[in-house]
This record gives sequence, structure tokens and C-alpha cells, in this order.
Amino acid sequence: MHTLLWAVLPYVALTLLIAGTIWRHRYDKFGWTTRSSQVYESKLLNIASPAFHYGILFVLVGHLMGLFVPESWTDAVGLKEHAYHLLSLFGGTAAGLLAVAGIALLLYRRRTNTPVFRATTRNDKLMYAVLLAAIVMGMWAKLTNSSVSEGYDYRETIAPWARGIFTFQPDADAMVGVPLTFQLHAVIGMTLIALVPFTRLVHMFSAPVQYLFRPYVVYRSRTAGEPGRRKERRGWEKVDS
Repeated sequence: MHTLLWAVLPYVALTLLIAGTIWRHRYDKFGWTTRSSQVYESKLLNIASPAFHYGILFVLVGHLMGLFVPESWTDAVGLKEHAYHLLSLFGGTAAGLLAVAGIALLLYRRRTNTPVFRATTRNDKLMYAVLLAAIVMGMWAKLTNSSVSEGYDYRETIAPWARGIFTFQPDADAMVGVPLTFQLHAVIGMTLIALVPFTRLVHMFSAPVQYLFRPYVVYRSRTAGEPGRRKERRGWEKVDS
């Protein structure tokens, strides 16, 4: 079971993520969407959606920094262990609470608005359940194994294991002794990764990044006398065949 969880399951999740995304793009392009329900209700959505997206973005950045930025790198730029711990504890908790608040509002909106509820699929319900479980378990793991003065240093165990996955040398033994709450968080996280291509979360791969680099669009009004403008004529006009 130890080898299955920490040396096999990560590659199962990544395989499903990559193969599922390719399959979805090839055979379900019209389904590659968030299936927005804004047309049914927008007032609450305008609060819940930004809260969730900003929260989950900060959570993702925190995970990338914690798992894939070695401690020697943060020390080199002057971010010592205690300062990093406080940033992880308070910053991560704040980001998690923001994401959970956004999800809670989205779920409330879906449950209380009949058209939105009818547009909710089984995949949506599964996605919300796993996503919420991953965030809550992550905060629980952090808060139950930390204090303001010190906390569990996952950069010495979980981080080397996570980096080893991408070099095809996952150190499953590094996960021995890791608190159970962190282990559960990791398993739920891998489950979420495997589900991404089969839920509306796949739209994260369609972020309009090109908008940041496109040329400026210049709008200007035409004045009388410029080409392409003429006085309106009354009555019917002849249409050339």
C-alpha cells in the first residue's frame, strides 16, 4: 500500500490528467467550457466567482512554492525558515479560507437557484466535493501540526517526494512518518488532479493568456465627410443583384 500510494498513484493521476485532457480536447471541444450559469443569476456569482478564483490561485502558488522551491533557494533570497513558516501559516490559511468561502457561496447559489441547480451535473457535484475536501484537509493538516513559533516542515519530506515524481525517482520512503492529515491531503490532491480533464476544471487550460500580448485595439469615431460615411436617404434603396 505504501508503494502504491506514493510511487504508483502519482503517475496514475498524471497519466489521467495528460491523456484525459488530450482526449477531451480532441473529442469534446464543445464541452470544453465552464458551462457558465451567469444567465440565470449574476449578482451572487459576481461575488462568489472572484473569491473562489483568487483564493484557489493563491493556494496553487503556495503549493508550487512549497513543493518545488527548495529551502536553499528561499534562504538565498533572505526568506528564512521562520519567516517562511509564518507566510505559509497565515498566507496559506487566508487563501484557503477565501477559496472555501467562494465555494460555499457557489454551492449556496446552486442549491437555492432552481435553474442553476438543474444545470448542475453529477460531475459538478463530485468536483465540488473533492475540491472542497482537498482545501479543507490542507488547512486542517497545516493548522493541527503548526503553531506560531514552529510547525511541521514538509519541505524536508513531502517536497522531495513531489519533486522526485517529475524525475521518475519518487522517494516513497520520504513519506514514512508524515502526519496522517498531510498524507490524506496528498491523496485527495492526486485524486483531484486525475479528475480535472473530466470536469469543468479543464477550462483552466484555456486561460486567455494571449490577451496579455495582443496589439492594442484603437477605436475612433468618424466625422462627416470621411470615406465610408454618407447621408442617410429616406425610403427604399435599390439593392444591387
